[in-house]
Amino acid sequence: MGFLPISREDMKREGIEQLDFVYIIGDAYVDHPSFGHAIISRILEANGYRVGIISQPDWKNDDSITVLGKPRLGFLVSAGNMDSMVNHYFVSKKHRPTDAYTPGGEAYKRPDHATVVYGNLIRRIYKDVPIIIGGIEASLRRMAHYDYWSDSFKRSILLDSQADIISYGMGEKSIVEIADALASGIAVKDITFVPGTVYKTKDISGIYDSVMLPSYEEMKAMPRRYADSFAIQYQSTDPFTGKTLIEEYPHQVYVVQNPPQKPLTTEEMDAVYELPYMRTYHPSYEAKGGVPAISEIKFSLISNRGCFGGCNFCALTFHQGRTIQVRSHESIIREAELMIKEPDFKGYIHDVGGPTANFRHPSCEKQMTQGVCKNRQCLFPKPCPNLKADHSDYLALLRKLRALPGVKKVFIRSGIRFDYLLADKDNTFFKELVEHHVSGQLKVAPEHISDAVLSRMGKPEKAVYEQFVRKYGKINDSLGKKQFLVPYLMSSHPGSTLKEAIELAEYLRDLGYMPEQVQDFYPTPSTVSTVMYYTGIDPRDGKPVYVCKNPHEKAMQRALIQYRNPNNYELVYEALKKAGREDLIGFDKKCLIRPRKSGNAKMQGNAGNQGKGKTKGTAKTLGNSKKKKTIRNVHSRKK
Repeated sequence: MGFLPISREDMKREGIEQLDFVYIIGDAYVDHPSFGHAIISRILEANGYRVGIISQPDWKNDDSITVLGKPRLGFLVSAGNMDSMVNHYFVSKKHRPTDAYTPGGEAYKRPDHATVVYGNLIRRIYKDVPIIIGGIEASLRRMAHYDYWSDSFKRSILLDSQADIISYGMGEKSIVEIADALASGIAVKDITFVPGTVYKTKDISGIYDSVMLPSYEEMKAMPRRYADSFAIQYQSTDPFTGKTLIEEYPHQVYVVQNPPQKPLTTEEMDAVYELPYMRTYHPSYEAKGGVPAISEIKFSLISNRGCFGGCNFCALTFHQGRTIQVRSHESIIREAELMIKEPDFKGYIHDVGGPTANFRHPSCEKQMTQGVCKNRQCLFPKPCPNLKADHSDYLALLRKLRALPGVKKVFIRSGIRFDYLLADKDNTFFKELVEHHVSGQLKVAPEHISDAVLSRMGKPEKAVYEQFVRKYGKINDSLGKKQFLVPYLMSSHPGSTLKEAIELAEYLRDLGYMPEQVQDFYPTPSTVSTVMYYTGIDPRDGKPVYVCKNPHEKAMQRALIQYRNPNNYELVYEALKKAGREDLIGFDKKCLIRPRKSGNAKMQGNAGNQGKGKTKGTAKTLGNSKKKKTIRNVHSRKK
């Protein structure tokens, strides 16, 4: 067993005259289960189909997609592990200088809107070969959607790419059903029955139990109707309760979305992750130094998929769904034992998790038979009374991994949902997390501290995060450790005005912490927050939302979070003046910046006891009226 064919020579060596499927991908070919193309191609191989890979074809050269010949059953197309536009551009719409999914980190080896470009390239050469598109880009653009980079409302990617079918979500079950249907002689236009797919048709008379969404033309003319449509789509992301959705386009063309595929059982998940992956990039990339992305996942373990966290700026609900699917302990340990045998393994497992590391079972018992609630979130605004917060299975897994010969440390670097952690009445996991699984600092994602903004984000209230901070500090103290918290923060999310941005800056001032990095809100396809950004309406309740779109105001909100940085002085000064908060300009310890004076404004420094940027422990007073206790180094601080 080796890598899948990437050339005619490979095909000849394996005795293959014609491939069943040719997979066009925007990433480098990495045969590892953290890469979607590896999973889909190995799943097809396990079901008897021959698959070849064309990685990052030259979209300006028609011959680049003919190197493996015409496939017997069809072309598979994916832009890669990221949406190609997110891969190419910062939120400022400036080009990213590198690409971790390309050999040598080289940028610009795939086109903008890669799925559309690849699909049209194939259709230009092979008029009658079925094209099945998938991956994150196709999945999140499967229906009409707002495109931030062109600031336009786009059609379903199915139409723009000239593809026949979208396999959305994770795709393991749907891709095999599509392949089997094609192999049995069913015409691609007649494959309309597979869960987890989207197809196009001119005749919807035979579709039952469906929901007609607002038409594309209606949504384009009235953005509010897109908010209405998205609310319906969001309620149809569950395989047990989701309906067939229909979207009409001009000339009596309909895009039809079938309900999602059923979640994988533990046995099915194990089978997916134990296929014969080579677990690294194709050796042809060695000359360029390999593929940078492998370093992030080579010694990490995927234990689950799906997320019931429900953050509005995240697309996981639309892609993986809210139902948690897990691998067995035995499967994960077998993979860990393979990692330990790698010659460059140093004893450290970098991560054990998934979209949310500490989700190892469905949030409540009914989800696996009745589906998730349509009009209720599991954790927002408060944990549901039916929520089952239990870390015992995850803890047992981590203990087994820690005990493996050759393992020095097991870290958790994927997200920990801190409100779920607090909901667990048993503190055993929290204590062992701090004692064994934190590498000096724990990254968490409060995202903001204004309850008004947090509500729009679908995140827990500020008080919940503060409760977590106190508990984390107490556990560190009890263990004699001084470990940091590194909070991820976001600026300019819908609902955030300068008032809320200043509120966050004041919180950071009182904490004595300035983050090294700030994420400006990035409107990516198919998230609740992106709908807010485009329409100015929260699709959950239909109410208007303030949206910061002016680049200068966005820069001010971002600068306020890093108000200590002298380079941000002018932006912070302007923001405070504009918001009527001149009380924060002065020499008092509560001030953010000092007043202007003659000379270079960047040299003004910070006010009061804000210091000169030196590192020192953060003191935060906790406790009750009888006794106060100081927890130091709960948050890290920029040098």
